[in-house]
Amino acid sequence: MGNLLPLAQRGSNSTKFLMEIGALLLMDDNDTSLSIKDMYAKVSGCAWELFEVYRHLKSLGYIVGRHGIAWSTKGVKSSSESVSLQGSPQSSEVDVELKDKGSIIGLFNDLHINEARAVFDVYLPNSRFRKSSPGNPRFVLCLTRGDPPSIADVEVLERQCGGFPLLFCHVEYGRVCYFSFEVAKLPILP
Repeated sequence: MGNLLPLAQRGSNSTKFLMEIGALLLMDDNDTSLSIKDMYAKVSGCAWELFEVYRHLKSLGYIVGRHGIAWSTKGVKSSSESVSLQGSPQSSEVDVELKDKGSIIGLFNDLHINEARAVFDVYLPNSRFRKSSPGNPRFVLCLTRGDPPSIADVEVLERQCGGFPLLFCHVEYGRVCYFSFEVAKLPILP
């Protein structure tokens, strides 16, 4: 029962939220229930800011899913190929070392401190909502860190999110603030 893999697939935000509202009881290998503190120590993969936003939206009644992640694997085709490394153990070690260096450098190249990114697809409360066909989100929630996004960043996000309305949020000291951008045209004065 201490295996958290199925919960990790569901999402650690959901796990934390369900435990906080008393709808989920996690047990360890000795069949004793985990405290919320122990659960926070065990469940990883979720930044605290994301959880704050998720918890706030769920407590308001919204249906929240991770952006770009399918709700259901139904109808999703996957192909898996087995790959075998051919060569001596020494050449395999070099390949792994080069791969690790490349991935670390890639991580640092992709790191943007003030970046705004789409994190959640948010749906209005609906008793007929089905994960197998969720429909279009009411809005896509983007998390900001540091400075607000530039106009160019907002335009890129709009294109990436398929034209769905964007709502931005910023978390500071446990408070979630929401904001959006609209184009305003000022009249030309004489």
